[in-house]
Amino acid sequence: MEQKRFHKSFTRQESIPDDAIERAMSVLRSGKLHRYNVEPGEAGEVAELETEFASYIGKKYCLACASCGSAMYLALKSAGVQRGEKVLCNAYTLAPVPGAIENAGADIELVEIREDYTINIDDLEGKAADEKAKWFLLSHMRGHIADMEKIQAVCERNGLFLIEDCAHTMGAEWNGRKSGSFGHVSCFSTQTYKHINSGEGGFLVTDDEELMARAILHSGSYMLYDRHLARPDLSVFNSLKKKIPNYSCRMDNLRAAILRPQLQRLDAQCLRWNERYRLLEEAIHSIQGLWCPPRDPRENFVGSSIQFSVCNDDSDSVRLFLEKCKERGVELKWFGNAEPVGFTSDYQSWEYFGSLPDLPDTNRVLARMCDMRIPLTFTLDDCRLIADILCEVAKETLKPGGL
Repeated sequence: MEQKRFHKSFTRQESIPDDAIERAMSVLRSGKLHRYNVEPGEAGEVAELETEFASYIGKKYCLACASCGSAMYLALKSAGVQRGEKVLCNAYTLAPVPGAIENAGADIELVEIREDYTINIDDLEGKAADEKAKWFLLSHMRGHIADMEKIQAVCERNGLFLIEDCAHTMGAEWNGRKSGSFGHVSCFSTQTYKHINSGEGGFLVTDDEELMARAILHSGSYMLYDRHLARPDLSVFNSLKKKIPNYSCRMDNLRAAILRPQLQRLDAQCLRWNERYRLLEEAIHSIQGLWCPPRDPRENFVGSSIQFSVCNDDSDSVRLFLEKCKERGVELKWFGNAEPVGFTSDYQSWEYFGSLPDLPDTNRVLARMCDMRIPLTFTLDDCRLIADILCEVAKETLKPGGL
């Protein structure tokens, strides 16, 4: 019997919408790509986008940045992180997150994760007790949101300043509140594989007027900060404008033009991702040898990717399962790999830390976890075919069992 195979790319995104392309063409025809290259009385695409995104998240202020990584760096610097201070961060995240902390000159303290891939709140509490730990950069990695009420309580008890990395949770909610509305400052991504696509890009949002003024100045506003719409009163800038270095982390009008129509469609797109996610999730629940953690009912997530664990303990079984899936066209990423591959690396490959911590819980979880993108170029039938292949390969390579 011929084996089923999948032939679509896991990195092929949907086309940019026609109205976004036309808006971008208008910017190109004008030649006014730089965000401050506007006529008197003209706001410009970036300033308009910032206002729209701030409204969407429910925050007063928004800054559009060159990337989410640059937004996190600006957030740390604008919040006042000093060299030698400690920033807590979950151990399961992507390289730009600790990269932003290192770039800010702070020390990084990684926090363990749980079997459901969210941060271990007990380990967070213990590490937050360190007097050097003043900051917490919480990464909602791959769209998994921890109990935010408990997170906020830990931060309040220990005086932690909460920064949310929402690169994978744009459009998601926890208990009826938008992801990104819990942190003192929050950062989002518009990189190609995120929920709205400008190739590269990001946002910083906050209600803190001085932090936002600092971020706008850091981003490279020169003395043109009055051209921002989603900003604090101009008087807030007076004592800061000559003291804040320019890091040139701005978004341009071309990318903003591409993003504005996509933002209007975001909620509808999130529903489409979740339809695909739920189909795959239900199928994985029925496959012996695989385990997909249940989602908390308070979490209104965005299923643009799915993660599940192989129940076998040995890495050879995981590697064989991954190899056989790839042979049949199903591309799975593995954070348990000893060497970083593409976008995928675990904390043990970040040797710039110096002395790497020992995180046995995180190591155990990542050693068995598989990670798969769900682009909207996949139909529901595509997802059914992928599920069939996962089931067949699991039967071939894995011993029945459960975590």
